[in-house]
Amino acid sequence: MSSNPNQPQIKNPRRFGADREGVNVTVRQNRRQQFQRLPVPTGPFPYRLKLEDILPPAEIAAIRASGRIVFHAGGDTGGVRSPQPQLLVAMKMEEQFNLPNAADRPAFFYNLGDVVYYYGELDQYYPQFYEPYSHYPAPIFAIPGNHDGDVLGGITPSLAGFVENFCTTSPHLSNQSGDVARDTMTQPHVYWTLDAPFLTVIGLYTNVPEGGEIDDEQMSWFANELREAPREKALIVAAHHPPYSADAHHGGSVYMKLVIDQAAQAAGRMPDLVLSGHIHNYQRFTRRLPNGWDVPYIVAGGSGYWHLHYVADNPDGTDLATPYVVPGSDVVLENYMDRRHGFMRLVAGPTGIVGEYFSTPRPQESWSEPAKREDYFAVNLNTHKLIK
Repeated sequence: MSSNPNQPQIKNPRRFGADREGVNVTVRQNRRQQFQRLPVPTGPFPYRLKLEDILPPAEIAAIRASGRIVFHAGGDTGGVRSPQPQLLVAMKMEEQFNLPNAADRPAFFYNLGDVVYYYGELDQYYPQFYEPYSHYPAPIFAIPGNHDGDVLGGITPSLAGFVENFCTTSPHLSNQSGDVARDTMTQPHVYWTLDAPFLTVIGLYTNVPEGGEIDDEQMSWFANELREAPREKALIVAAHHPPYSADAHHGGSVYMKLVIDQAAQAAGRMPDLVLSGHIHNYQRFTRRLPNGWDVPYIVAGGSGYWHLHYVADNPDGTDLATPYVVPGSDVVLENYMDRRHGFMRLVAGPTGIVGEYFSTPRPQESWSEPAKREDYFAVNLNTHKLIK
């Protein structure tokens, strides 16, 4: 348990038989995917990073003056084996920095994990991270995915590459950055909280085992961060393994649903939005809580890895039509895109969160074609209702 007596002590649902059952399939633990020990934090507890310590004061002032913050999000970006999808996603995100109104341009990109395949190797950070985003003009934050934390024959400690490039004590050019002038990021730990104008993002590290796994210390930290998150800001939780998924490959994780629910109950605060990756497509669920709140749960894991995961078909082989009420659950699948790669653009302000998902051209199509908006949603933070 945590050594901090001020943190709420909550139970880890893994100890109480929480299955990794998905929406359509049950995924049992792959015994080769063992829980990996976490690296030592590089920053002070409670592992928070202020955006104002990363962006220039003029940019922070402009964000505050605009009354909202815009950012990109997406996961499973590593372009191993076939780099073209990742390059296309990066290119189309970069094009949004050409929008005429500076307030519409993203402040950062939040990577939802699996930055580098297949084992977080240091020598893959140039081809799978630095080179693809060499022209992306904003900071890039990240939480690790299972492939970032997995190890190959115990040669290097888990997450050694991630820490060296995302969790340094001061920004500098990494040995892996090559000819790309992007400094390392100074996140204080592999799980951490981003404190930004109008927005708090609590980033979990869900480790390597399928379905995710979190130790007691991170569980207690998570509840504490939910409890202390400013009430006047939008609150997002980011976790690589998704609580819900209608795909035909991994499925969702009941365990991660319980992790979020137990922490929220202990803290007395539910996130306004949950972002995940791991599944290589886009899916948007709405969860209706007993108190009537609508909470979007997003899977956005189609941002670079070459192989997409399809959403499960109907029994007759036809595509799943939306909205789809997931049997035996409290969620509705509102929309999905499983045929093209893409990325999210999110806007957070005092009264709401707006999300858009953009798909990108396929590698065999014209790369000059613009990104296409495939989904749009908005949540009113005063009523906690999805705006139709």
